[in-house]
Order: sequence, then C-alpha cells, then structure tokens
Amino acid sequence: MSPVDGRGSLTRSIVLLTSAVAAVAVLLTGLFAWRTIRTNAEAQERDQLSRQAEVLARTPPLASWMLDRQQRIAGPEDIKLAIVRPSGEIDGPAAGVVGDAIHEALLSGDSVSTTARLDGDDVLVEGAPTLTGGGLVLTQPMSAVDQATDRMRGSLVLPLILGLTGAALAGALLARRLARPLVTAARTAHRLSEGARGVTVPAEGPAEVAELAGALNTLDTALTHSENRQRDFLLSVSHEIRTPLTTARGYAEALADEVITGEEVPEAGRILRTEIERLEHFVGDLLALARLEADDFRLDIVEVDLDALMAETATAWSARCARHEVDFRVERPERPVLITTDGFRVRQLLDGLAENALRVTPAGSPVVLALRADGPGALLEVRDGGPGLTDDDIEVAFERGALTDRYRGVRPVGSGLGLAIAHRLAGRLGGTITARGGAPEGGAWFTVRLPPYPGAPYTPLTNA
Repeated sequence: MSPVDGRGSLTRSIVLLTSAVAAVAVLLTGLFAWRTIRTNAEAQERDQLSRQAEVLARTPPLASWMLDRQQRIAGPEDIKLAIVRPSGEIDGPAAGVVGDAIHEALLSGDSVSTTARLDGDDVLVEGAPTLTGGGLVLTQPMSAVDQATDRMRGSLVLPLILGLTGAALAGALLARRLARPLVTAARTAHRLSEGARGVTVPAEGPAEVAELAGALNTLDTALTHSENRQRDFLLSVSHEIRTPLTTARGYAEALADEVITGEEVPEAGRILRTEIERLEHFVGDLLALARLEADDFRLDIVEVDLDALMAETATAWSARCARHEVDFRVERPERPVLITTDGFRVRQLLDGLAENALRVTPAGSPVVLALRADGPGALLEVRDGGPGLTDDDIEVAFERGALTDRYRGVRPVGSGLGLAIAHRLAGRLGGTITARGGAPEGGAWFTVRLPPYPGAPYTPLTNA
C-alpha cells in the first residue's frame, strides 16, 4: 500500500483550497457590492433628478409647460412636479411633499435633496430655487431606484462567476506547477529507498520545491559516497580478518599433519596466539564501534579526578613504551582536575590514542600524554614523534579505515577503527577531538576537550 493511500492528492487539495479562498473572497465582495449597489443606484437616480430640477428651475417656460401637462393629463407619472411661487403658493401634482422645511429652504434660495411620502409611496425629492425667487420640486418613485438596483445587481453575477471560475483555473495551474516537481521528488525518494543511485531531480518550481530537489540530489550523492565507503570498509575488514585467519589455519593444519614437530611447536603456538590476539583485538574494535553507535550506549557518570587517572595511564604506558624503546613523557598539573564524566571511557579514549601513537613512533622518539585544566573543563593531549599527518590526512583522520587504507604497506597500521572509536567516545562524553600535524615532538597531535559534565556548554580558555 502506498504511504499516501487514504489521503487526498496535493493537486486536489490546492485546487479545493484556492477555490474555497476564491469563493469566500467572491462571497464577501458580492455581499459588499450587493449592499453598496442600492446606495449607488439611489445616488445615480437622485443625481439625474437633481439635474432635471436645476434645468427646469432655470427655464420657467419649460417648467410651466410640464406643470400644465401633468395637471391636464391625469395618470401615473414617474416624475412629478411642484412649483413654489415667489408668493409662497404651491402648484402641481408633487405639492404634497412640500412641507414647511422644503418650502422655507426654496424661498431662501437653497436646494433640497430628501426623501418623502407621496400618495402612499416613498419618493425621492429634489428641489432647486428658480430665477424669479420661488422654487421647483421634482419627485420620483423609489421603485425606480429598486429597478436600477436590480439591473446593477444582475450585471454583478456574471463577473463574480467569472472570478470564481478564474480562481479555480489559477488554482489548478498552481497545483500542477507545485505538485509536478513534488511528485517527481517523491518518486525519486522512493527509488533512492529501493537502492537506486545516480538519480537526480531537476531543480524547478518555487524556491522551496527547488530546495527539496537539491536536498534529494545531495542525499543521492551522500548515499553513494557512504555506500562506497562502507563497501571499501567491508573489503578492508575482510582483508584484516582473512590475513590472521589464513596464518592461523596454515599453522593449525601444519600442526595437525605433524609437519611442525619438536622444537618448532612452541614457535608455531606463539604465532598462532599472536594472530588470534590480533583477530580478537580487531573484533573487539568492531564491537566497540557498534556499541558507540547504538542509542542505548551507557555512561557511568561520576566525579573523576583526571590528574589521578592520567597518573594511572602513564604508569601503564611508560612500561609499554619502554619495551619498544620509545621515550614516554607525561605532562600533568599534579593537582586535582575534577570533572563529572565516565572515567572508564576517558581511560579507553586515552589508551586508544596512545596505542595509535606508539604504533607509528620509531624507537628513540617520544610519545607524550598531557593534561591541563581548561576553564571549567579539561584538555587532554596525545602527541608523538612519528611521521605525522598531512592536511589531507586530517580531513579523513576519524573515518573508519581511511588512514589504514592510505598507509598500508608504508607505515605500521592497525585495524583502522581506533581513531573512529576515539572520535565517537569523545562525542559520547560531550567533548570534542581534533587532529593536526606539527606537534612539538614532530609527529601527530590529538587534542580532546572535555566539558565539566556531559552536555555542558563552555568556552575553552586554551587555544590548543
């Protein structure tokens, strides 16, 4: 079943969303326009009626003719007229709307614009003063406003429908533009999850979608690189395991076939023990690395005196270095350096770095273990007088097997896991580890910074 089964498609969702937004916008616009159309229609009818009143007020013969016509011809008229004589007398079918206020305003030379009741109907009233000192009033039934309102509202429906249709089409185009690259990205992600490599997503569409495509392309490159590294690592592991197994098997078969007898047996046993120890050490490194990468890796956090721990470590490594004729040195404050950490893991970290240093340090050259307080935390160093590290080495120093593959057959190498274990241990303890060349002793220089307690942020005081 597809992971999106039971869910609507993005295209459908965008179309529905844009259509809903457009419908709400159209509805609100329509409601607002519906209410304002009535006001606009009344304003237009009133403006026309006012202009007619002004024209009649300036042309007394025309006003008299219209009044005579309305008085002679009885019947319904849309526009009715009333004339206010300079004497105050009122004539015409619209005389009923000329109250005291209108009468006084016209005689005073003011225009009139109001609404009144005439013959039981609501009418618009517009009045204008005449040139002779009186006034003229025109009325129009409010039904004319209703008819104009209906016409204007009827003409509003089509634009609203077209706007809604256009919004739906725009939503469909937008959905297609957004969904197409997303669908392509989803298909590419499924192909990546199924193991396909070298697939790319074109960076098209909006910036966010193009960024997603770029992220998938970066993921493809990272997966390819990671799988190549894993493949190379597995080949390296196979080589490291096969070599001691081949040697052990050869000597075991020789002992079983009694090819090796007498005084040669102890030497064969020693070689078998050495190869088995080598194999055991390699398998131990693999298990340690696997544990460090597990989510349930355990730390026993207590207060630890790193100065005392460094003294114990120095005692153990001075003897080992002496057997290899390597000059061992220790630099410590000889006073308590207390932090809250896992002392066993710190010792494991130091042992791994010291073993790595001893392996590459020739006889007569130094290996140095150093400790000093660094603000609220502590700084540990392991330096050696070996061949050192190049800038290219430093970039891959903590990758599994990277330096082992690079220097196999050139200098003594181990399982290729020691520095990777050290890097993960430092991270688990809440600290950092860095590598560089150019140590005072001439070789590699590894620096571990540990916080006062795991997860504690702090700014180191030592620029080392």
